[in-house]
Amino acid sequence: MISVRELSFTYHRAPAPAVEGLDFEVERGEIFGFLGPNGAGKSTTQKILIRLLRGYQGTAEALGRDLSGWGDDYYERVGVSFELPNHYLKLTAAENLKYFRSLYSAPTQDPEKLLAMVGLQDDGHLSVSQFSKGMKSRLSIARSLLNDPELIFLDEPTTGLDPVGARRIKALIHEQRERGKTIFLTTHDMTVADELCDRVAFIVDGRIELIGTPRSLKLEHGEHQVRVEFRRDGQTLRREFAVPGLGENRGFLDVLRREEVQTIHTLEATLEDVFIKVTGRGLQ
Repeated sequence: MISVRELSFTYHRAPAPAVEGLDFEVERGEIFGFLGPNGAGKSTTQKILIRLLRGYQGTAEALGRDLSGWGDDYYERVGVSFELPNHYLKLTAAENLKYFRSLYSAPTQDPEKLLAMVGLQDDGHLSVSQFSKGMKSRLSIARSLLNDPELIFLDEPTTGLDPVGARRIKALIHEQRERGKTIFLTTHDMTVADELCDRVAFIVDGRIELIGTPRSLKLEHGEHQVRVEFRRDGQTLRREFAVPGLGENRGFLDVLRREEVQTIHTLEATLEDVFIKVTGRGLQ
């Protein structure tokens, strides 16, 4: 669905490239996460892929065609939700969607249905100026789905959402993937990426450091140990044991037989742990 080779871009008068030498592919029907701290090059890459930035070096293809070969027809087949919502504040939510649906030549989805999908079914009559940040974000996601796009770009889709709203949007993203849609998701929230993405790319200072599935990355870079917590003489104690040979580990078996075991956990790394280990950088 997306193929990028040796992609580089430098903003006017910038001392260094915003992105440099990027190579990656996004398969049809997958959720691909582009992960990194603020200023890493995530949004620049997305802007190139949605044809808002020109003058890049390298090649970038989407939907089977080089980006330079697309015209306005590209936007009939893609949807975009920006991190910072850009709505007409004096219009209602429903009016915003009705206006934007008029820009497409092909049939579009029902605005009322889309509002319900993002939990705004009771707020469509309100002017967007009355919306909270989270409501504006959900409206942006609804707008990105108006044309039932094949390829969807989502920039920090859960930013500003409460836990209930975030759960709804995550479910919606999974539903789109189940319908065969391809999703390019940029975020610095590793928990969101872990829950949603089939594969992720770590980007720092404009360069991709690592690409893989969340599970494979966590297994490769995590500790192959289990931690057992147990009570003894009124105290909570813990011991750690290597996973290889665990079933024959005498110390582990003794704890299970003789102690008041409270919890047993594998010491699996989080995506954030992996990111910091591989890049030496935090996410802020």
